Amino acid sequence: MKKSLLAVAALLATVAVTESKAQGVRLGLKGGANLSNLSGSFDNKDGYDNKVGFHGGLMLNVGLIDDGFLSLQPEVLYSQKGYKYNSSYAFGTAKNEGDVTYNYIDVPVLLKVKAGNLFFEAGPQYSYLLKVKDESTRTLGGTVVNRTESERSLDNVNRNEFGYVAGLGFQSEMGLMLGLRYNGAITDFAKNKTYNNGELANARNQVFQLSLGYLIPNN
Repeated sequence: MKKSLLAVAALLATVAVTESKAQGVRLGLKGGANLSNLSGSFDNKDGYDNKVGFHGGLMLNVGLIDDGFLSLQPEVLYSQKGYKYNSSYAFGTAKNEGDVTYNYIDVPVLLKVKAGNLFFEAGPQYSYLLKVKDESTRTLGGTVVNRTESERSLDNVNRNEFGYVAGLGFQSEMGLMLGLRYNGAITDFAKNKTYNNGELANARNQVFQLSLGYLIPNN
């Protein structure tokens, strides 16, 4: 699967190079910040908080209309999602706090409408989960008693995720872009109730992204 995703990225670059002189086809780079958490109906929702991560990768903008009003924009992005959590035990004197990072490759395919310097975008997204990292700290009476960092098993999670993207932004004539978008998953993260003691049985990823990008001129 990793080789397939790398092949998609290579294909985007190859198409951009071979079509560099074609009207309306531009390769671009983008990166920025993620604000992620879980959505859905699941237990102990108050114990999960927003987490900050980052994303970055390639995009290919293919003009569908000569004036640039409508275009198709597939992307291949590395994206950090996840959440922070906290729980208390033993009458509140013992606490467990942690930071869980989901490392994904996201492949959105967006329809983009450009009105002047403003743009609006929406479309489906496929995501592949690479790994899950859990960093936790346990305290007792305010004193740290244990810190752990580990990779969680992927046996009981859906590594293939389908979702949707919607966003808006500003794009200059030179190709500089500033965008804000929302990513929502329609695939549950956990395959069954054995993952995380069943607490995340109906949980799904949700991410707000703030991006800075650049579309390379094609002439």
